[in-house]
Amino acid sequence: MEKQGSGHIVNITTSLVDQANSSVPSVLASLTKGGLNAATKSLAIEYAKKGIRVNAVSPGVIKTPMHTSDTHAFLANLHPVGRMGEICDIAGAVLYLENAGFVTGEILHVDGGQSAGH
Repeated sequence: MEKQGSGHIVNITTSLVDQANSSVPSVLASLTKGGLNAATKSLAIEYAKKGIRVNAVSPGVIKTPMHTSDTHAFLANLHPVGRMGEICDIAGAVLYLENAGFVTGEILHVDGGQSAGH
């Protein structure tokens, strides 16, 4: 990327970093993903003049095979909008960031309002 003078990195983090929830054990996710948030901002500043953008998407709970259907009601209630996110919500956020050439250092929360609080 540096050689070609352009590029874009999108990290995937978690909204639990910014809004912990006593119903969800999250210390390890917060520790690792919080580091990604910090790295995203640092790298964005470090590489901005070299034409490289660095952003992150910070999802809430997304409906994937990782979550069995018997947990969906509980997980949906973790979000103020009352539902789990869909994979297409995250894909759309990544595509937005890819096409937003003036955006760098952004942590884009795609979490149904989870990061705003409860």
